[in-house]
Amino acid sequence: MANESIYSRALQGHFYAVGVGPGPPDLLTCRAARLVETADVIIAPRSAVAKTSLALDTVRHLIAPRQEVLDHQYAMKQSETAATANWAPMAELAIDRCLHEKSVVQITLGDPMIYSTTCYLLPLVLERLDAGHVHVVPGIGAFQAAASLFAEPLTIQNDRLMLMPATDLAAVELALGQCETLVLYKCAKVLKPLAALLEKHGLAGVARMVCYAGQGGRQTIHETLSDAIAPRHDYLATVIVHIGRKPWNTATE
Repeated sequence: MANESIYSRALQGHFYAVGVGPGPPDLLTCRAARLVETADVIIAPRSAVAKTSLALDTVRHLIAPRQEVLDHQYAMKQSETAATANWAPMAELAIDRCLHEKSVVQITLGDPMIYSTTCYLLPLVLERLDAGHVHVVPGIGAFQAAASLFAEPLTIQNDRLMLMPATDLAAVELALGQCETLVLYKCAKVLKPLAALLEKHGLAGVARMVCYAGQGGRQTIHETLSDAIAPRHDYLATVIVHIGRKPWNTATE
């Protein structure tokens, strides 16, 4: 089946993991919008501590009364066993709907393959559904939305870009010597020691933080981490550290 027909609308019996971007509806891809508005079933994940699904808020204008919307709450715990137990019932629902010739779209903030809820659901769905009926639609990631707010490229020529959680500061310190630009997710709970670490390496002045990138009045921009320490931040915090530039290869010039 040609890719065009797979994505021209949500097909019956097919499962789609769809990235809806960082939050603004106008940063949805045309493909994502088309699949959301034609799906029979929408799976909308949200954190157990959130009152609403940010992913669902992003696409709410596309959803019609005929569509079944499945709200799924998940706890943000670093436990594979707990994550599997939490997502298994939703995987069963998704598989059941597909086997009954429904089209199912699971929406997720950012990109489905980057620290997303899809990463928990997709393997469970693939255990029961044919791979030819499972599709992934990329979306704009939070780090891309954050980087767009500053007039400094993430990479030039042979620069190395690394993306990782900030939760392991020893790993973060090691990464500082392995790339030219370091992007850190999950920064809110480690801001103070992270700021101290960057200060230690003389990088405090080249680190910026964005919370809720692109999400209207919720978005906050911090030119330095010291400015960001005092306020309370949610988990949607991204830090970009511009460590330097890799020398250009001038041998062929």
